[in-house]
Amino acid sequence: MLSLTPVQSKPTSTTYQHQPRIHYRHRSLLCSTPPPPNCRLRIRAIDAAQPYDYESRVSNQFAQSNKLKIAIIGFGNFGQFLAKAFLRQGHSVLAHSRTDYSLISQSLGISFFQDPHDLCEQHPDVILLCTSIISTEPVLRSLPIQRLKRNTLFVDVLSVKEFPMNIFLQVLPTHFDILCTHPMFGPESGKQSWKDLPFVYDKVRIGEGESRESRADRFLDIFEKEGCRMVEMTCAEHDKYAAGSQFITHTMGRVLEKLDLETTPINTKGYETLLNLVENTAGDSFDLYYGLFMYNKNAMEQLERLDLAFESLKKELFGHLHDVLRRQLFGKVEEEGQRRVLSKLPKNAHALPPPSTDTINN
Repeated sequence: MLSLTPVQSKPTSTTYQHQPRIHYRHRSLLCSTPPPPNCRLRIRAIDAAQPYDYESRVSNQFAQSNKLKIAIIGFGNFGQFLAKAFLRQGHSVLAHSRTDYSLISQSLGISFFQDPHDLCEQHPDVILLCTSIISTEPVLRSLPIQRLKRNTLFVDVLSVKEFPMNIFLQVLPTHFDILCTHPMFGPESGKQSWKDLPFVYDKVRIGEGESRESRADRFLDIFEKEGCRMVEMTCAEHDKYAAGSQFITHTMGRVLEKLDLETTPINTKGYETLLNLVENTAGDSFDLYYGLFMYNKNAMEQLERLDLAFESLKKELFGHLHDVLRRQLFGKVEEEGQRRVLSKLPKNAHALPPPSTDTINN
């Protein structure tokens, strides 16, 4: 702002000779009379220029508009694991669980609600179910969804996909959005980095409107920014692949755990891999493993195939042992290919075909 003082020049007439000097202060606007025409104005002071922060304010508003308010239902190890990533990217996180995690939540800067009604009244953008597979339906039915915004996005992170998808479609009104996801990693396998770890998702039901599409994409963008390999596929496709990979992995890990494997001074790389497998699977609850079996219709077939593969391998071993004994006793071995050995299992997991008559006679 300006403070102006007229500087009186030598008058050209006697009219202004005895006129007192008048200070015109622009700041206070005390006088509206303009200075005499023969007076020169001198700048006496100027205020410091204020920072022009319009662009920064707009940028900040845009950044805040891209942030989500995510409510995590089930704040156990996996829920806390995901919450830390959400916080790293500036999203706000709410939490609810049967167990009181208020102290842990407070240390992370998360609002913990013991009453689900109080949580739903916060009107989160996303409801993220991080419960066990077997408790998903009762937990979902217990939520006061009438207190949520009508277009709230529901997301799950279960290890099976068709089961939660069907529960969501059955329980939730049509005005809620549904996104089924599965991070193919956990607190152990993803504790160093999520880079190149697969993240599977299926946009089961996303309502019309740019804001609803954008919200789902912003949630998925969290995992993409962490370096995940994003894989979009249907829930049915996921369960088919997962039964042949994740369920078998967990099964083998738990079988090896029953053997009480111990490290040795001469561990090979392969043996170290087995020990790591046992460690990773043992860190997960049995409820998770049971859920992989119970709620994936493809798991039973894989379990039968595993049993058949083990029996086939035993027969192959004992078959070779039988050849050695025959050679020692009789000096004769069946011609190559005469003994029937199943090298690969049928895809339909049916029982092995009955042996031929020649094999029985031998």
